Amino acid sequence: MRSVVITGASTGIGFTTAKLLIGEGFRVFGSVRNQGDADRLSKELGASFTPLIFDITDEAAVKKAAGEVRNTLNGETLTGLVNNAGIAVPGPVLDVAIVDFRRQLEINVVGQVIVLQSFAPLLGVDRSLKGPPGRIVMISSVAGKRALPFAGPYSASKHAVEGLSESLRREMMFFGIDVIVIGPGPIKTPIWEKGEKVDLNKFANAPYFEALKKMRASMQQVGAAGLPPEDVAQLILHALTAKKPWVRYTIAPRQGVRFLTALLPKRLQDRMIAKRLGLEHKPR
Repeated sequence: MRSVVITGASTGIGFTTAKLLIGEGFRVFGSVRNQGDADRLSKELGASFTPLIFDITDEAAVKKAAGEVRNTLNGETLTGLVNNAGIAVPGPVLDVAIVDFRRQLEINVVGQVIVLQSFAPLLGVDRSLKGPPGRIVMISSVAGKRALPFAGPYSASKHAVEGLSESLRREMMFFGIDVIVIGPGPIKTPIWEKGEKVDLNKFANAPYFEALKKMRASMQQVGAAGLPPEDVAQLILHALTAKKPWVRYTIAPRQGVRFLTALLPKRLQDRMIAKRLGLEHKPR
């Protein structure tokens, strides 16, 4: 039976992917952070779903979960690992609290490495296991290639994921393990609801507070018009099963328009964004 580990399976892309893969005959091990989500997902997804309770920054808990998966696989390799769990910390680079910036990188970058080191042996790094090498799917973002104002912490983390994945892909060739990056644009997931609840008043004294509020309003509109998570789940299934997958996929609403916009000179993009948000320099 093909088996896949998905981190961040409680909602959004992770949950939707787990549901799709189970429907395609996979056994899914999904990480959640509490027993309540574990019970809920077990009930909703059935016998082919096994919850793994851990925070991806807790190395001991992740390694323990990898041991549980190893015991279940009974000497067989893992078909895939979907590194999906992550958070988004908004705010101006000059004003965001260092503890929040550090948490962003700890979860979105260091946590990914903890998961990789814990589960890679099951994908075929451990040559004693039977079966073909598995694949690693890294969930990045369009922010891994481009960055908007007030999204510096998140963009930094996703740029790091892109570089990490590039190195990892080339290292894993030795074991026959492929690494595929998926960079979604706006997707209709609970991450937008979380962003709407963030208290921006802590940045009230920042000179660009009004621009920050405009940016959040704009991103909420973008999120409302985002693609359904099912589209990303289908792409993850493709990445796990295609004979010759690409090394990276982008999936976003109005993808053609976004591609053409990205071709504009960076300085022109800067001016367009500044004009829209009110970030133009006003000499004293």
